[in-house]
Amino acid sequence: MSVESLHETPRGNRLHIAIFGRRNAGKSSLINALTNQEIAIVSSVPGTTADPVYKSMEILPIGPVVLIDTAGIDDVGELGELRIKKTIGVLDKSDLIVLVVDPGQDVGEYELNLISKAAGQGVPVVGVLNKIDVNPEADQTGLENKLGIKVVPVSAVTRQGIDNLKKEMIRTAPKDWTVPTIVGDLIKPGDTAVLVVPIDLAAPKGRLILPQVQTIRDILDNDAIALVVKEKELKRALDGLARKPRIVITDSQVFQKVDADTPPDIMMTSFSILFARYKGNLETLVEGAMAADDLKPGDKVLIAEACTHHRVTDDIGTVKIPRWMCQKAGGELEFNWSSGIRMPDDLGQYKLIVHCGACMINRKEMLHRIMQATEAGVPIVNYGVLIAKVMGILRRALTPFPEILRMLDTKVEFDSCKVRGLKS
Repeated sequence: MSVESLHETPRGNRLHIAIFGRRNAGKSSLINALTNQEIAIVSSVPGTTADPVYKSMEILPIGPVVLIDTAGIDDVGELGELRIKKTIGVLDKSDLIVLVVDPGQDVGEYELNLISKAAGQGVPVVGVLNKIDVNPEADQTGLENKLGIKVVPVSAVTRQGIDNLKKEMIRTAPKDWTVPTIVGDLIKPGDTAVLVVPIDLAAPKGRLILPQVQTIRDILDNDAIALVVKEKELKRALDGLARKPRIVITDSQVFQKVDADTPPDIMMTSFSILFARYKGNLETLVEGAMAADDLKPGDKVLIAEACTHHRVTDDIGTVKIPRWMCQKAGGELEFNWSSGIRMPDDLGQYKLIVHCGACMINRKEMLHRIMQATEAGVPIVNYGVLIAKVMGILRRALTPFPEILRMLDTKVEFDSCKVRGLKS
């Protein structure tokens, strides 16, 4: 897992801009021109870019972005097909597509297929007519008519038209790409939010984990007060406050102690539940948690993590959650694990997917993973929501979100009516 510098915006919070095009269309050269750095390998040999390459940068006034350099959409051979599959997979995490065209190449099936797939996923596309330094008479209007998108003529070598391209990218970028606030809509200026942060073997040496840091920053950005304590100090901290806090936010693994020590008139939730909303769809993930009640011994469960990391003793994903789920199911379940940039293709074999908190991927990719599960007809839940469910405190952990509680009550009432109907 790559480690972001402390002063950088995490990759998962950046607008993801993917550069697509045929081999030797000038994609890598265009990235170098956009960043004004020699960060992508440029070669006249087709297929130089094999796997997607990510580069974090700033494009004002968009702000922090990730540029993704991809292999050619017209790659050939058995290896080329694998490269194309990886390239098309980048759509799942892209907020904006830049399609690069060399006027000396034929334009047709590959480009139109990509534009169609992007439209199907709601991803806007900006066209780039590259290499106008050697093809000054290239037909911009004809290309726009053929592709059905706006096309900006540029030269990645001389940087001609690069500023115009940036302006078009800014104009085309989704205006609502920024993810919702983590906790800012639940607090007011001057409120106190107490953050319960256990320091265990999984905690990184000398620092906090990313969701904790991001939550603290969101609290400060909303002019509220962040009070950070370990679980053993929570009760004393609450007793010492002159005014009760607006909310207590805890690590999921100490849910039960924090629930016991937090008065019922104070909202309580977890970092992972906040991130279920911040990075995904909380309602869908809560529905996934309810499906855990239906698990029976022998059922298959996928535990999916978006990144790879060093496993520790009593690891949450490989030890604790499987143990809790088997106890709840009343017998052994069959677990599979996946980590990294893709989930398995055969999701339909699972009765439930349990996903990590998604702190290292952007919201679009997490929503795509939720959509994959939904299309396969498999419930999906994240760590924190599931932990709250198996510990019997999901309702308490959802008190900041009354609309989700109403959905939960409606589902429980509906299921109860179904059971009564079957009995009668």
